[in-house]
Amino acid sequence: MRNLKLQIAVIVTALAVAASAQSPRPVKKTSAVSTTSPAATSAFATAATTNVTLRNDLTWTFGGKQQRGWYLYDLLIERTLDTKHDPITSDFAASVASWQKRRGIRADGILDQDALMAMVSQWQGNRLKNRAVATPDQLLTAPPADFYDPSRTDELRQVERNTYAAYKEMIAAAKDDLKLEHASSYFKIVSSYRSREYQENLRRKSPNAGSAGLAVNNSPHFTGRALDLYVGGDPVDTKDANRAIQVNTPAYRWLVQNAERFGFRPYFYEPWHWEYVR
Repeated sequence: MRNLKLQIAVIVTALAVAASAQSPRPVKKTSAVSTTSPAATSAFATAATTNVTLRNDLTWTFGGKQQRGWYLYDLLIERTLDTKHDPITSDFAASVASWQKRRGIRADGILDQDALMAMVSQWQGNRLKNRAVATPDQLLTAPPADFYDPSRTDELRQVERNTYAAYKEMIAAAKDDLKLEHASSYFKIVSSYRSREYQENLRRKSPNAGSAGLAVNNSPHFTGRALDLYVGGDPVDTKDANRAIQVNTPAYRWLVQNAERFGFRPYFYEPWHWEYVR
């Protein structure tokens, strides 16, 4: 009887081993590095490595000032490329290449100075084109509660009428989406319509602002259709350290993804500056 039990145990064990040998072994899970084909990933691996460096170290000039890297514009770039991929990945490089091809420039996936300038040109081309100075009948005086500094005078709280209506609709959606407290300073207006005289006074106070800062003759603020909105940090400081804070706030992220629905386009260099273009 003992021999019979032993024989049965041996047979069961042999069958289990055989079944195991025929079944596929579980695949070891690894971190996904790409959602494109292996060939595409391989093709853009070098471009991705180059982008890692350029993202922080690319030297370029805008508004008479030397700039460094393009990390401050990650969100705008992702929006332009219609991609969610991290800027240091091969997938991102592949998205850059697709955009480059559509723009008619070398499609190598590298966001170098030529590619970045083409992207800046696209962003600037989306901005307000009619810079005609607003007439009094086109403006309304917004209530103090809409402003980051509610003590601003009536003259400094003027906004073009259609722009103001779109602004109110936009911030209502933003506050609903972000579940912001009613008293939150996010999206408050820092500056809106400016007269030429007021702009010139600002210019005198900031003589080193450069053309990337305060426009002299054709500021979009003259139209009443440009709004500087509070998105965090120091409201209108163009230092890289401050802008690095601003471009990572929930308010700015929401604007990049949603402001266009309401007719607003950004001035890429200033995270707070949005223009109503409808």
